[in-house]
Amino acid sequence: MEFKLISKDKSSKARTGKLYTDHGIIETPIFMPVGTVGSVKAIHQRDLIEDVKAQIILGNTYHLNLRPGIQVLENAGGLHRFINWPKPILTDSGGFQVFSLANNRKLSEEGAVFRSHIDGSKHIFTPESVVDIQRIIGADIMMAFDECTPFPCSYDYAKKSMELTHKWLKRGIERFKNTQPKYEHKQFYFPIVQGSVYKDLRIQSAETIASYNQAGNAIGGLSVGEPVEEMYAMLEVVNNILPEDKPRYLMGVGTPANILEGISLGVDMFDCVMPTRNGRNGMLFTSEGIINIKNEKWKNDFSPVDKNGKSFVDQYYSKAYLRHLFISKEYLAGQIASIHNLNFYLWLVKEARTKIDNGNFVEWKNIMLQKMMTRI
Repeated sequence: MEFKLISKDKSSKARTGKLYTDHGIIETPIFMPVGTVGSVKAIHQRDLIEDVKAQIILGNTYHLNLRPGIQVLENAGGLHRFINWPKPILTDSGGFQVFSLANNRKLSEEGAVFRSHIDGSKHIFTPESVVDIQRIIGADIMMAFDECTPFPCSYDYAKKSMELTHKWLKRGIERFKNTQPKYEHKQFYFPIVQGSVYKDLRIQSAETIASYNQAGNAIGGLSVGEPVEEMYAMLEVVNNILPEDKPRYLMGVGTPANILEGISLGVDMFDCVMPTRNGRNGMLFTSEGIINIKNEKWKNDFSPVDKNGKSFVDQYYSKAYLRHLFISKEYLAGQIASIHNLNFYLWLVKEARTKIDNGNFVEWKNIMLQKMMTRI
C-alpha cells in the first residue's frame, strides 16, 4: 500500500495524504461510513457514491461471519461483488464485538470463544481464523484481532490485555504473510494499538505495533467511556511514535469535535455509527451546530436543514418537512437524516483537507469546534 503525504499543518500535527488501493484512492483525513453487515443503514450504495461521496466504507468480520456467512460471501466473489460496491472496504476484525459480549465469551491465548447474539451458537475466533475470514470477505484493509479493554479497567488488566493483543498480532501477521488474496485485488493488514488510558502501556504498544512495519496502524480501545481529555492525551502519545509515512486510523470515533481534534493530533482515518444512528433518532449535524429536528420550533421552518449544505437534502427538503416525517414515524425520515449527517461528516473532513493544504487549519478548527458543540 502506498501512502503519500501531501501537506502538513504548521501549527498542529494535521496532515493530508492519499492512500492508494486497487479499488481507488482515499484522500485523508477521511471519515468512513459504517456498513456493519454490508449495508450502511437505510442508505443505497448509489447515494453513498453520488451524494455522500464516500471514498471507503466499513464491514464487520463478526457480523458478516454470522450473516450471511462466509460461504455465501465466497460464492458471491467477496463482499464488493455481493453488495455491488466498487470502492475500498475496511473490515474490523470483530474484537470490539467480542468484547461487547462480556457475558457470552471466554478469552484465552488461543483466541476467543463466544456465542452468537443471534441464535446462541458457539464460535471461536483466533488470530489466524480472523485473517482467513477477512481474506474471504475480500476487504482492501484488514484489521488484526485484538482485545478491546473496557473503561475503567485496572492497570494489571490493561497490561495483560495489551500483551494478549500483541501475541495475537504476531500470529495474525504470520497468517497474513503465508496466505494470498482470494480475489483480484491486494489486501493490507493493520495492527491495533491498545493500552487503555495508561501512558506507558500506550507507548509500549505503539512501539510494538510500529516495529512490524505493516501498511498502516490503528488506535483502538478509545471512545469507550473515558473522558475526551484522556482520549486526546493518548492520541498525542501514540502519534508521537507511530511512523509518519503510514496512515493512522482511530477506531470508532466519533463526534465532529472528536474528529477535528483527532485530525489536529495526526489521525488520518475515522469511523463511527453516530451520523446514521443519531440521524435515525432526529439529531442532525450542521455547519452551524446540532439540531433536534423533532422540536416544535421547526414545525413552520421551511429553510434548508443546513443553509451552507451541499447535499440534495438541503436542496430539496426543509426542516419543517423533515420534522413532519419524524413526527409521523415515516421511514423516509431516518433515510434523509442519515444521508444528511453522512454528507456533513464527509464535508467536514474535506474542508479540513482544504484548510490544511491552505495553512489555516487551526484557526478554522477552533471556529468550527464552537459551532459543533452548539445546540441550535
